[in-house]
Amino acid sequence: MAEETIFSKIIRKEIPADVVYQDDLVTAFRDINPRAPSHILIIPNKLIPTVNDVEAEDEVALGRMFTVARKLAAEEGIAEDGYRLIMNCNNHGGQEVYHIHMHLVGGRPLGPMLIG
Repeated sequence: MAEETIFSKIIRKEIPADVVYQDDLVTAFRDINPRAPSHILIIPNKLIPTVNDVEAEDEVALGRMFTVARKLAAEEGIAEDGYRLIMNCNNHGGQEVYHIHMHLVGGRPLGPMLIG
């Protein structure tokens, strides 16, 4: 069984967060250290540590993450100009919290994806 994370506590509302969306499959909240004017984390309510741990049964929740990203991008007013969706996996990928999450970032030009 995967270890509980800070995200699990946010899902259950045990610690405060600026939650902008929640349903039975996913929760979305503003990042506490935003890298762009709009920076929202979208997470499955089920604890899945990394992308390497995704199973076929998780496809519905992962698909919901994308439809919620589309909805929130529109609500944030960043859909037309564009935004970035980022998922990191493990240490070399830059993953810090081991509960998969999608970063929705936008509101300004984001530059190149990777820097040399």
